[in-house]
Amino acid sequence: MTTLTRRSALVAALGAGIAAATAACSDSSSDDPAPQSSGNGSSDKVNYVTSFGTFGREAYAYVAKKKGFFTEAGLDVSIKPGNGSGDNIKLLAGGQADFVVVDFAALAIAVGKGQASGLVGISAVLQRSLAGVMTLEGYGISAPKDLEGKKIGDPSGSIIGTLFPTYAKLAGVDASKVQFVNLPAPNLPAALASKSVDAIGQFIVGKPTIEAAAGGKPTVSLSYSDFLTDLYGNTVLATEKMTKDKPDLIKRFNGALMKGLKYAIDNPDEAGQILAGEVPTAKAATAAAELKIMASFVRGSSSVIGALEQDRVARALAILSGSGTIPTTLKPEQIVAFDMTPKA
Repeated sequence: MTTLTRRSALVAALGAGIAAATAACSDSSSDDPAPQSSGNGSSDKVNYVTSFGTFGREAYAYVAKKKGFFTEAGLDVSIKPGNGSGDNIKLLAGGQADFVVVDFAALAIAVGKGQASGLVGISAVLQRSLAGVMTLEGYGISAPKDLEGKKIGDPSGSIIGTLFPTYAKLAGVDASKVQFVNLPAPNLPAALASKSVDAIGQFIVGKPTIEAAAGGKPTVSLSYSDFLTDLYGNTVLATEKMTKDKPDLIKRFNGALMKGLKYAIDNPDEAGQILAGEVPTAKAATAAAELKIMASFVRGSSSVIGALEQDRVARALAILSGSGTIPTTLKPEQIVAFDMTPKA
């Protein structure tokens, strides 16, 4: 199984909707902090959707739940595996989730092209994008320019493929000389290992999984964030309506989730064990390895985990509009609720 591939907002069909599950809240001991509920004596039920599946990079949500951070905030959170940015955007817009995680660029594209509205970022899980191109040592690719004349396997509509022309322009690559081959996400590791393609679209934290599929052969990663420096990665979304109707709930959820994120990157081995305990298919060691790679992307240059800064969002939008990916009229406040984001 490959790591997550962010589908862009061009995904046409939405699979079966995720029903809002209600997980029973465990009793708190007298030493536990009193839950900050909605005021009626019960915890607020929340439906949260991961960015894609239950890979190691998603462990922080399970950590927040297992360590009691959500309960301390008066929240009863149901965690559901997501299916990529495009589908997650539709789930949130359709009222089938309270909070979802999507790629920042996918949000900007969806709103900028009028494919979604009323959805805003409330925190950045990743201060830099994990998107990139991955290959194996010995395949003749060590720098962006080496991609010319090569084949890259990637699912149709993925955010990696969508952003490639922008990346290529900034990295000095002639995108017309690079061939993208449409491959289902699960087929990517094997296709790369067999050299059916020269490289694959892959998130940088996928290194442990891809190397395992290649029999331990080392990977070579070309990270988009080396050139798309102001582009955020995974971003937590809520609806504009919720920011107006339930701002306290958003702040409580954000605080608990970011606490889980910090704990996960500070304690990757324990976080991997927690994920494996909650998700039978997860492997603790692989999850921990992903989290260790992910740590620098979470912290970035900001001193605040989860921060979304208005000036930087504006610069990110300028990069996307400058390449023709989104309209020039899109403003930061149209896609981020800055009054809801984590502050120092």
